Amino acid sequence: MFRDHSLVPAEAIRLAALGLLAEAPRRYRDLAADVRFLTSRIAGPSPELMGTSLELLRYEGLVAPVEGAGAEDPELTLTANGRAALEGLLRANLRAPSTDLGKLGLALKLRFLGQLPTAEQSQQIAQVVGACESELARLSDLRARHGAAPGLFRDWLDHDIAQIEARIAWLKTRAANPPA
Repeated sequence: MFRDHSLVPAEAIRLAALGLLAEAPRRYRDLAADVRFLTSRIAGPSPELMGTSLELLRYEGLVAPVEGAGAEDPELTLTANGRAALEGLLRANLRAPSTDLGKLGLALKLRFLGQLPTAEQSQQIAQVVGACESELARLSDLRARHGAAPGLFRDWLDHDIAQIEARIAWLKTRAANPPA
């Protein structure tokens, strides 16, 4: 993790893989394809994100082959240690969702939020709101200082600010009523 306890790229991959396996066992090749698809559609293709081997999850005891699975491309399932690791990653802090990695962390947290106990889901949504509010403050500062500049810059800032405000409002309604 970074110093602020937010996810580094390898942990984002780990979160995606563990989250997918928490939903259902998958063959190694299918898991790799699903992780690649999910992360590249959110953050774009990145060597930084694809450099982590899913085989480490097996080595670390976070996933295991389903009993009786073939050795060539076994179906994998989440272990108890894998579940604990998944929950720890879901509790990680978020960076502002203005970077590809920040967007990926946000999307993965929301995608697998249901894997946390229901009581914690509202807390995690509140954490996402906090990250969005930090981003809103940053853009509002920029708007206050450079909003009088001619051109499309002010309009772009207003557009981004409106999107973040809408996201915060949407998240606050979800925090009050977390999905089942």
